[in-house]
Amino acid sequence: MNVVIVFNHPYEGSFGNAILNAVTNGLKGANHEIDLMHLDNDGFNPAMSKADLQAFVEHKPVDPQVIDYNEHLERADHLIFIFPIWWDLMPAMTKGFIDRVLSPGVVYDHHPRGFGLVPLLKNLKSVTIITTMNKPKIMYSLLIGNLIRKAMLSSVFKTMGYKRLQWISFTSVTSVSQKKRENWLINLENRFSKLN
Repeated sequence: MNVVIVFNHPYEGSFGNAILNAVTNGLKGANHEIDLMHLDNDGFNPAMSKADLQAFVEHKPVDPQVIDYNEHLERADHLIFIFPIWWDLMPAMTKGFIDRVLSPGVVYDHHPRGFGLVPLLKNLKSVTIITTMNKPKIMYSLLIGNLIRKAMLSSVFKTMGYKRLQWISFTSVTSVSQKKRENWLINLENRFSKLN
């Protein structure tokens, strides 16, 4: 299985990087092919330019990096996003990836009858979003309203017609014990060693 990972965190010592390592180790243990798009290391520009917007309208990307990312997505059997939640949402690079890379004509298209969208990534079987945050789970759920679930699962992938969507959320990351974080990583590695 070809697993594409979209990773966004600028600090190499972050818990997000530890998550990336655990997920990668689990996938390697199951002999999956791993295709990493590290937005920070790649110097991805999240800002939509005039040329990007025109390309969006014409369903034909022009930015070489966006085209390259699109080619990676077209080969994906499973797609994983890993990023921190900052100010209750995704970082700018992840949002820019959604805006610039998940584009019409490549990832989805409008239904021929004019109602809704249809998915175009024929190999893609499932999408997993893994996030970290320092807020407690109940605060993010009750007071904030689980914005990542609404924004990425419902508004983006579900609207495009993709199924088997899941969100793994690690909360209160800086306040839990080191042992708990270690257990989270062990469980993640085991989980992705069984991905099918």
